[in-house]
Amino acid sequence: MQIILLEKIANVGNLGDVVKVKDGYARNFLIPHGKAKRATPDNIKMLEAKRAELEAAANAKLVEAQAHAAKLEGLMVQITQKAGVDGRLFGSVTNADIAEALKGQGFVVEKASVRMPAGPLKQVGDYPLVVALHTDVTAGITVSVLGDTSSGG
Repeated sequence: MQIILLEKIANVGNLGDVVKVKDGYARNFLIPHGKAKRATPDNIKMLEAKRAELEAAANAKLVEAQAHAAKLEGLMVQITQKAGVDGRLFGSVTNADIAEALKGQGFVVEKASVRMPAGPLKQVGDYPLVVALHTDVTAGITVSVLGDTSSGG
């Protein structure tokens, strides 16, 4: 499916690009989230007319993400989870847990933007992770998983 991108999308293209993507990706993600429109002649004309406005909005988002990243960079988040004596967790620490802990410290972050390349954390310890706030902006944080070995009762 031919679409026009309304913002920069990693591994797809930049704002205003007309690209071909899989139908499902366009229909189920890009178009409903307002990141793209179908590449019809009318939409192409509309994009040319509104291009400066869209670029200004994209720049504003980028500046906001950079300011947010500056505050987040190097932040240490502590999460306490039930753990066995050997340091293995009962369950795991997921990106949703990390996003919730960040929210508790006053940083609103989508759980999808917390990048966990090795998957959920299953051991007690410190883990360096990346929070992707924008396609061009990331912030490095450290997640410290603490074990709670107290028995529940």
